[in-house]
Amino acid sequence: MLQAWTKSGALQEEMANKMNEWFESGLQQWDISRDAPYFGFEIPGEPGKYFYVWLDAPIGYMGSFKNYCNKNSDVDFDEYWNKDSQTELYHFIGKDIVYFHSLFWPAMLEGAGFRKPNNVFVHGYVTVNGAKMSKSKGTFIKASTYLKHLDPECLRYYYAAKLNNRIDDLDLNLDDFVQRVNSDIVNKVVNLASRNAGFIAKRFDGMLSAECAEPALYAEFASAAERIGDLYEKREYSRAIREIMALADKANQYVDEKAPWVVAKEEGKDAELQAICTMGINLFRVLMTYLKPVMPELAERTEAFLNETLSWEGVAQPLTAHKVNTFKALFSRIDPKNVEAMVEASKEDAAAEKAAAEKAKRPAGR
Repeated sequence: MLQAWTKSGALQEEMANKMNEWFESGLQQWDISRDAPYFGFEIPGEPGKYFYVWLDAPIGYMGSFKNYCNKNSDVDFDEYWNKDSQTELYHFIGKDIVYFHSLFWPAMLEGAGFRKPNNVFVHGYVTVNGAKMSKSKGTFIKASTYLKHLDPECLRYYYAAKLNNRIDDLDLNLDDFVQRVNSDIVNKVVNLASRNAGFIAKRFDGMLSAECAEPALYAEFASAAERIGDLYEKREYSRAIREIMALADKANQYVDEKAPWVVAKEEGKDAELQAICTMGINLFRVLMTYLKPVMPELAERTEAFLNETLSWEGVAQPLTAHKVNTFKALFSRIDPKNVEAMVEASKEDAAAEKAAAEKAKRPAGR
């Protein structure tokens, strides 16, 4: 069963080949208990014996989902986990735990009468500034520490811009992180909206033109939906982001060439100004639809501005004769000082943890 499953497309090819090494050397019995002291769950009736963490940890996926189902009656546990379930089920894991998730876990599911995942997607390690995370350097960054200093959507975008469907390590270069998010999201995407929204609000009471001024250009942007959607589906996120940013460059080039700020000063050019700005906002709308899977909160703020829900199908037609709301700042530029503060806070956390650990080792009264 395991040989067939690992070759069925449920694993990336390089992982399937790696698993085949275990079959060639012969599968062995698996020790599922550990002696105290050990973290985890004690085995009932066996004092001092604990379930090995990789036996119970994957079961936690099911347990936490079962808990969710108990609290939400419209979600059926069996629909997802029964042997005959047709629901798509995926696991995302790091490359150091492939052995457990690609051999032991499907074997446990098979033996217990549950379905196996459609795919186990494996990623490499995250490094920071080209090196393994370091507590002393402040690059061992906890999610809770990050959230005190930076917007999570910045990291979502940066990871998406670098991730592919292979098992490569991903480097979080903090200088590149600041530069890329500010350049792509602030300068290219959000700025596209702000360059046009002011004229629409002041000169046309928020109303977009009745017609699309550049149907061929809009069609080029809309036709990318299938290609970008396919890249997302294949987990080629970095390629999808490259496609989106190439379109963003083209959209800004259009606005630069049409120069609405110049047209706005000329007499009798109101219709032309409205048409240019309507086109700019429509190109921004398409870009944000393509970014919505990566940056849902920015997309939500965009929807409030556009007075419309962004949908993949919706990009087929431009937004015309439609009233948008007053434009408000959608996204904040990353201040390098916030990144520095995050690194310093990480160093302080590490120092405090080290001090607490050393104190715990000292005999009482010293």
